[in-house]
Amino acid sequence: MAALRNLRQLLRAAQPGLRPASARHKSQATFGLLFDIDGVLVRGRTPIPAAKEAFRKLVDNNGEFQVPVVFVTNAGNCLRQAKAQQLSEILDVEVSQDQVMLSHSPLRMFRDFHNKNVLVSGQGHVEEIARNLGFERVITIEMLREAFPLLDVVDRNRRPKELVGAVPHKIFNFLTVILFGEPIRWETNLQLIIDVLLTNGNPRNTVKGVPYPHIPVLACNMDLMWMAEAKMPRFGHGTFLVCLENIYKKVTGKELKYEALIGKPSVITYNYADFLVRKLGESRGWNAPIRRLYAIGDNPMTDIYGANIYNRYVQSAHKLRVQAKVIAGKVVETREDVPEMGPVEEGELAGSTTESCKSILVCTGVYCRHEEVPCDPHVSVTETVFHGHRDFRFDPSLVEPTYMVQDVKEAVDLVFQEESRPQESN
Repeated sequence: MAALRNLRQLLRAAQPGLRPASARHKSQATFGLLFDIDGVLVRGRTPIPAAKEAFRKLVDNNGEFQVPVVFVTNAGNCLRQAKAQQLSEILDVEVSQDQVMLSHSPLRMFRDFHNKNVLVSGQGHVEEIARNLGFERVITIEMLREAFPLLDVVDRNRRPKELVGAVPHKIFNFLTVILFGEPIRWETNLQLIIDVLLTNGNPRNTVKGVPYPHIPVLACNMDLMWMAEAKMPRFGHGTFLVCLENIYKKVTGKELKYEALIGKPSVITYNYADFLVRKLGESRGWNAPIRRLYAIGDNPMTDIYGANIYNRYVQSAHKLRVQAKVIAGKVVETREDVPEMGPVEEGELAGSTTESCKSILVCTGVYCRHEEVPCDPHVSVTETVFHGHRDFRFDPSLVEPTYMVQDVKEAVDLVFQEESRPQESN
């Protein structure tokens, strides 16, 4: 109860117009929180002790959030409602699916691909996930393997005992490949994806030349590593992508190209999270525009890099808005060091009022200041090896967090301390 009283005092100090839950429609929260999950709230299936305490500070006596909160994870092997239920049980607060953003969530906006034949790779219910996102013609790696069993020969026990007859009449002519996350059988997925790319989307064909550019590839989750119960980080989907990219280049002599890279640290992921924060505020009747985001994560190469690049993006966009007011609507169109959004319909992402996105690094996951190499406390996190994706430029300033704390409880305390201070006017 003391924590809740302190929270309410901080909220009143930070936002004088913020009302209690009974008058939420008049509250004036002007900041939102983006939480990573693995390494911040849980390690594998084990909750991090500070997580429950942190979230008790974010809800009122009725268990309802007092500020917009969105969970932004690079996990992608489940549906939003399943992850929301899991979080509700872990945190002892009611989390809705509208607060959950998985690595593949922005694919809902890639409508140009929804009516095309897509090959999906990952684990779990990937077909159901793809259809839930709007894709209508979905083939999984397992379906492809069953249709072409002679393609998968690494595991001798899975080779067909007899020569297979005619391939079923079902059309396997792929126009897009979607990589949701790391699969179970890497050799099978690597082989069949390469087969599809080399045959221009039709594995019935023989390879007579390398089609280039190849059919579109959409990849979600670039995490090289992630933190589970083990003391050392484990391979993530980013490691699988490294394998795929290098095999393709070794076989063809050309670079594998992505139509889009989705998930942290991509700008579109944070832009979509920003959109969800605004929608949450609107659904609760919080009329004040969101001005600041705080992104809490454990991985400098994804969580911190992504939040910092989005901070650069929104500050550039804000400057353009300010210029537009000063120069009578004449907007400068060039934006230096701001990545493009990619092939997505941007209408849903328009209207952001965010002016900053501050990164907060916790030491309960991938990054640990006491265990991570280099262990010299005088060595900066920026001097570690860059684990980011091949297509993201390494900039030391982008992996330096705005703040670094021990755990998520300290992160939440820090946010309310920052919000209790007078905000600079723009």
